[in-house]
Amino acid sequence: MLLALDTATRFASLALHDGRVLRYETTWEAGRQHTTQLMPRIVAALEDLRLGPDALRAVAVALGPGSFTGLRVGLAIAKGLALALQIPLVGVPTLDILAAAQGQSRYPLITVIQAGRGRLCAARYRWRNGWRRREGFFLTTWEDLLASITRPTLLCGEIDEKGFHLIGGLGEWVTVLPPACCLRRAGFLAELAWERVRSGETDDPATLAPLYINWP
Repeated sequence: MLLALDTATRFASLALHDGRVLRYETTWEAGRQHTTQLMPRIVAALEDLRLGPDALRAVAVALGPGSFTGLRVGLAIAKGLALALQIPLVGVPTLDILAAAQGQSRYPLITVIQAGRGRLCAARYRWRNGWRRREGFFLTTWEDLLASITRPTLLCGEIDEKGFHLIGGLGEWVTVLPPACCLRRAGFLAELAWERVRSGETDDPATLAPLYINWP
């Protein structure tokens, strides 16, 4: 069983995946309560499936970008479990989790999460037998991001009222994907992680670090 943890922003998610079936998944608005909420929910998830910690064979964690506190909590728990149980650890970039949830399209995709103070963390993708990131993650604003769009584009992630207002003025240039597709789900984190575990591409708990982005 692989345990997947995503605490990158105020929205948190965890999942249990046995390699073939997504056995458990929950996503909730944690705010800034990751420290007090995550471990009880992990325990509850295992109890719901009548499993103990010894059933875990790998652990995956959202690596960032995201909030400092949220990423630190998720990574600390993931590392602790990996070391205590001597199981593989896999870190997956937060915005790649959003992209993995989307279906095939000929249009480019942009994923976003809130970065505070009116800023966004974003990444661009194109479909190449799966969504492939075109470049590194970047910090931006709604104005700058939308001004950079020059062709019909899909958009998903954490879109606030300002974002919806500005997007509304672009007509058919931007298609906001449905709310369920904009919610980061640990089930997709688990699927990405399983592929890496199968191929032996795991991370060292001693050196794995959060992925932060600084404003230039």
